[in-house]
This record gives sequence, structure tokens and C-alpha cells, in this order.
Amino acid sequence: MARPSEADRERALGALRDGVGNGRLSHDTFMRRMELVLVARTRAEIDQALAGLPTGGPVSRIVLRAVGGVSAFHVRLRRTWRNQQLPELGLPQPGPQPLLIGRNHGSGLRLSDSTVSRTHAELRYQDGGWVLHDLGSANGTFVNGRRVTGPVRVSPGDQVGFGRTAFRLTGG
Repeated sequence: MARPSEADRERALGALRDGVGNGRLSHDTFMRRMELVLVARTRAEIDQALAGLPTGGPVSRIVLRAVGGVSAFHVRLRRTWRNQQLPELGLPQPGPQPLLIGRNHGSGLRLSDSTVSRTHAELRYQDGGWVLHDLGSANGTFVNGRRVTGPVRVSPGDQVGFGRTAFRLTGG
């Protein structure tokens, strides 16, 4: 009896994900079969977990792949368009003091959006580049759509967000 490889498990899990994604498997059936694949000790057990899984023919697989590709392109296009429509935020001249961002009157970049904390974030020039730090804000600091949990290096062209307010960074 051949022990299943990680590649065997990944292929099986991919087939199960496709099955639930295309409506051929219920969530409960997916969860049960996924557990069987993960604990399988032989390839036969993996085959048994996939038994009876309705599969589409080669044409339906090609069509599904094409539709997925078009959908992904649409998402990338929309993201790029939205990024180009953002107001620009010019990076300041490098200096020893960070640029404080928030609602406080003393902030170097004062934003009057209620989703921005009083002391929301800081932009600091260090080690030859710009680094954005969240200062424990309630609604988060984002770089290119991802929430920042620690210091993150940023550069012109990046999208930065503070709460619901977003900008596209440009050169100083």
C-alpha cells in the first residue's frame, strides 16, 4: 500500500474545493471528505474519499477556467482603476521627525474623517526608505488593501488607507 504524498492530498483537496465551489458538493459533505483526505494513510483511502464526486468533462473544465480568468482580470482592472482615482499624497522630504497622521490638531497630516484615530499612524524615513507604522488605530491602517500590523515599507505608487480614507503615494 502506497502512502499518499502531500501532492496527492493537495490534488484531492483541490478536487473537493472545485466540487463545493461549483455547487456539486454541500458544505457538510466537503468537510467530511476533506477530513478523510487529511487523515488518509493510503492512496486508496484518498480515492475512496473522492469516489462518486461528480466531475465535469474537459470542455466544462476549460470553460470554468476561462470564466475564472476573466473574473480575475475584471477584479484586477477594477482595483487598478480605483487606485488611479485616489487622491495623491506626496511623500515629504526625508527628515529626522516622523510625519504624524491622525485627527489631532498637531498632526502633520490631519484627516477629519471619523474613522481616523486621533493619533492614527506615522510615516518615518529610515534606512533609505519610507516606513508606515500604525499607532494602535481603531479602524486600521492599510497598504495596498492589506491591514498593517507592524512597520511596513512604502514607496510611490502604493495605496495607503487610514480608516476609510485612502491615498495613492507619489514622490516627494
